[in-house]
Amino acid sequence: MSDDAPILEINNIEVVYAKAIQALRGLSLSVPRGKIVALLGSNGAGKSTTLKALSALLPMENGAVTDGRLLFDGQPILQGDPHKLVRRGLFHVMEGRRIFADLTVEENLIAATFALTGRAEKPDFDIVYRYFPRLAERRKGIAGYLSGGEQQMLAIGRALVAKPRVILLDEPSLGLAPKLVEEIFGIIARINAEEGVSMLLVEQNAAVALSIAHHGYIMETGKIVIDGPTERLLKDRDVQEFYLGLAHKSYRDIKHYKRRKRWLS
Repeated sequence: MSDDAPILEINNIEVVYAKAIQALRGLSLSVPRGKIVALLGSNGAGKSTTLKALSALLPMENGAVTDGRLLFDGQPILQGDPHKLVRRGLFHVMEGRRIFADLTVEENLIAATFALTGRAEKPDFDIVYRYFPRLAERRKGIAGYLSGGEQQMLAIGRALVAKPRVILLDEPSLGLAPKLVEEIFGIIARINAEEGVSMLLVEQNAAVALSIAHHGYIMETGKIVIDGPTERLLKDRDVQEFYLGLAHKSYRDIKHYKRRKRWLS
């Protein structure tokens, strides 16, 4: 596989829940190797569904990819099993942290070592404590008593234990204070730069996501409506006004914009 080829590719997929509700339609995007790609949009746009399609979690929610292709490192993953994808290096940090609340911080990290089964790599907890010193201080503490920010650090730390090639991050800023969001996103950017881990980052906080991403996609109603390098998106008038809150539109302008989007769809 060429080093120039994307490590993750979604080609024109459709996703349906309960054989009746279409959540994604004609969705295509790619994640270049070693880069951070932001997937932005409002609630219900289909962002989390996109990540679950990649990590083979849709069947657990009565969902299915009904058309299109999913590729990880050039290989189809449409019929993949979640645990096998993790062992191949695709780790999904889900919305809401999903830590083991009754276990200690260290036990949570030990649980993540299952991803190394059959691989030559050995568990390295020090890398987690290097990026998240607060977890080192609380390694013997019960994870359920950690703050929301510390639990998010632990969720990302578990991904690091699995020696990932790609991390899917679902709303890492959710429920966190702005200062803590800035800290965690700074660490995410460091992990990408220093470890070479590719990332697909789902966020509603467009400003913080675009501050660390190399490329961005914006979703509405199950499909991509705008994409491009972050430098270009940050200069786009519609992105500034509707996703970054940098300008004010009149009610008439908003109606016109919504009509235009419907026409484009």
